[in-house]
Formats: sequence, structure tokens, C-alpha cells
Amino acid sequence: MNRQDVLARLRATVAAGRPVIGAGAGTGLSAKCAEAGGVDLIIIYNSGRYRMAGRGSLAGLLPYGDANQIVVEMAAEVLPVVRDTPVLAGVCGTDPFRVMPYFLDQLKAMGFAGVQNFPTVGLYDGTFRQNLEETGMGFDLEVELIRLARERDLVTAPYVFDEEQARAMTEAGADVLVPHVGLTTKGSIGAGTALSLDEAAERVQAMRDAAVAVRPDVLVLCHGGPIAEPEDAAHVLARTEGVAGFFGASSVERLPTERAITEQVRAFKSLRPHLGGN
Repeated sequence: MNRQDVLARLRATVAAGRPVIGAGAGTGLSAKCAEAGGVDLIIIYNSGRYRMAGRGSLAGLLPYGDANQIVVEMAAEVLPVVRDTPVLAGVCGTDPFRVMPYFLDQLKAMGFAGVQNFPTVGLYDGTFRQNLEETGMGFDLEVELIRLARERDLVTAPYVFDEEQARAMTEAGADVLVPHVGLTTKGSIGAGTALSLDEAAERVQAMRDAAVAVRPDVLVLCHGGPIAEPEDAAHVLARTEGVAGFFGASSVERLPTERAITEQVRAFKSLRPHLGGN
């Protein structure tokens, strides 16, 4: 599916008054089930693998593996089972061991419809983040990733963390902008520190407004922090203007899996077999 077809489908969803929903998938089964539920975009990146191995999503930002190679490996599991939904690759744009134009060409040839900037230095802050920027491993490389992907007619759905980044990514050609308001809360490995839902809505709105001031046709989806469940997304969408939907990763595969397996096992354990006696 080419970029024009994907965007036409997303805009038709918006025109029909329905939300655009993106889903992160760490396994082929997650992707298959998300598609069955009617998801609009599927994104795979290294944190999905760690998340479904029972580790926090921030594992994807630590030196536990080659993030870009992991997404290539995950593609062999996910792409064959997804029938009609665009699949985007999470790309580490600061990877110094990839010639990024050639890597993007490789991803497109594999069947990916687009890219997202993950792992992202946008989740780092403080002195460490400043040092990354000072030593040539900053967010500007992720903006360049999106520019290169746009040149190759790939769908681009970057994460942004403030208004300046929202403007920069939109100028670089972002099709779908995803304001990120922090690590997803709830569940066994969710964050305990987060904005309130109303604070998240304000942040999302500010980033959305900055983006559409650059290009009015950019689509914006909310993500992260306290926006963990459908009712949380409904709260934020009701308090924002021009936000087209929600992108969930932990929200779509980790939280439902935790609940479903736990409750299924509890149901089996509640059985009372008739064992008889001697």
C-alpha cells in the first residue's frame, strides 16, 4: 500500500467522524488481533519485543540490542500475518551504524508502508539529553529521518514532545504527528509518574496547534502517559480540538494481555474437579 492510499484511507476515517487508531505490536499475534479489531496503523519497534517479554517499554532506549536490527527481525513475524493494514517501522534515527537513506530503502522494499522515530532521544531529559545533543546524537537526526522518509514516499508518523519539535517534524514532512506525553501508566510495568489527563490534553493541544500552524493537513494523534485506556483517550479527545485519534502501544497489547491471561488463569483455578475418594 503506497503513501497516498494510506493517507486517503486515514482522511476518509476522519471525514466519517471516526477516530484514527494506531497500535504498537510486539508480536505477530498482537498485530493480527489489532487488525481484526479494525486498527488503522500498526507500528513495530524494539520496545514491543521487550514489552511483551514483561519488561518496561523504556528497555527499548537502553543498550540491550540493536534497535534497527530488531525491527527488521520483527518484520518477519509481523508483515506476513497483516493482510490489509499499513505497517510502520520504528527506526532509531540516531543510529551511527546505519546509512539511513539505504536503510529506509531496505525497509520499504521489505513491505513497510512508513516509519516512526523510535527509539527516540525525546524521552531523555536533563544533562544526559543535553550531552546527546552536544555530541551529535540529538533529536535533529530524527527530524532528518522523517525528511528522508518523506522523500521516499513513506508514511511518516513521528513522536514529538514539545511545540518546537512539532513544528520541526511538520516542516520535515510528517503525515501523522504523535504528541507523546510520557511513558504509559497502569498495569504491572507501567509508569507511576505521569501528568493528569487534563494536563496531558493541554500538552497535546499545544503541540497540535503548533503543527497545524505549519501545515493544516497534518493529522494528530495523542499518546502516552495517563492516556492508557479507551476512557482516558475519550477524556483527552473531548477536551481537545483537531486531534484525530489515539496511538497506543502498551495500551493496545500489554494491558489487555495482562488482564486477559490473569483472568483466564483465575477462571481455570476456580474450577472444582470431582476427584472422588478411596
